[in-house]
Amino acid sequence: MPLHGSCSLRQTLPIVSNTIGTLFRLTSFGESHGAAIGGVVDGCPAGVPFDSQLLTAEMDRRHIGSDATSRREPDEVEILSGILNSVTLGTPIAFIIRNKEARSEDYDTLRTLYRPGHADYTCMQRYGIRDPRGGGRASGRETAVRVAGGAVAKMLLRQWGFTIQTVLTENPTPDADDSSGGVIECTVAHLPAGIGNPLFDKLNARLAAAMMSIPSAIGFEMGSGFRAASMKGSEFRDEWNSDFTTRTNHCGGVQGGISNGMPVTFRTAFHPVVTIPQPTTCIDNNGALVTLTPKGRHDRCHLPRTAVVVEAMTALTLADFLVQSPKTTQHNIGTPLQ
Repeated sequence: MPLHGSCSLRQTLPIVSNTIGTLFRLTSFGESHGAAIGGVVDGCPAGVPFDSQLLTAEMDRRHIGSDATSRREPDEVEILSGILNSVTLGTPIAFIIRNKEARSEDYDTLRTLYRPGHADYTCMQRYGIRDPRGGGRASGRETAVRVAGGAVAKMLLRQWGFTIQTVLTENPTPDADDSSGGVIECTVAHLPAGIGNPLFDKLNARLAAAMMSIPSAIGFEMGSGFRAASMKGSEFRDEWNSDFTTRTNHCGGVQGGISNGMPVTFRTAFHPVVTIPQPTTCIDNNGALVTLTPKGRHDRCHLPRTAVVVEAMTALTLADFLVQSPKTTQHNIGTPLQ
């Protein structure tokens, strides 16, 4: 029986968007319960020192927090290409992360059911097929690929001295049988003025798109954000200092879509995890409502380990701008900062 609302779109445009970036690109592949997940970083210049310790440390950060999922994947990244003697070759950097703790049987009951708040129904409508095992491509498991790719981007960014830091500004404690969301604030320091493009390729627009691509992201704001809507122009405008810094940073370090040399600051809101150990009403292929108590291993609060994903997506976005920018010349790539 065809699903409600089925149309020809999924027959003519069966495309999945798996790549971020224009010149510095990360392509992600794999499903939550497949043999492996992985990625290809393309466009990374040659001569960048490859720091395996940084890569390991970034992957470990995905597991921090007492409310992390009980799925304990080691997240061991196997580099397949693009690195020789701990230096990038300028060729594609391919890597895989094998799934070793998948329990697909936990999702057998979901093969014909669609959970509220998940991509089960929408993916089926879009493609006519879906992987019900842990959410497939829509699973938070996929963010491990982003963190690995983001680590490579960080290795490039630190050649110019840029730093990316995150803090949890809102992180309520969930009840024992429930979940909670929160807000992660990110700051990029030492980014020079002149990074980004006006109109349709703004630095803030690309950051917003990157953040909103993270699972559970529900809102984005830069600088004073939504608070600016209630401010007066005399309050919001960032007055100059004589050294081209500004007295305030309400714009979040971006003006006209281009960095102004002040710290780039933004906040991303994440909704609570929607699969919780409580009965929930699902719908099946025929439109019948079914009460289900979810099985599987799910976060109660994913914010502590989402912070490194925010940083990874920030690093990937900045790296793509920087390899295109006349502000950052190629001659200093591969030369560690003094």
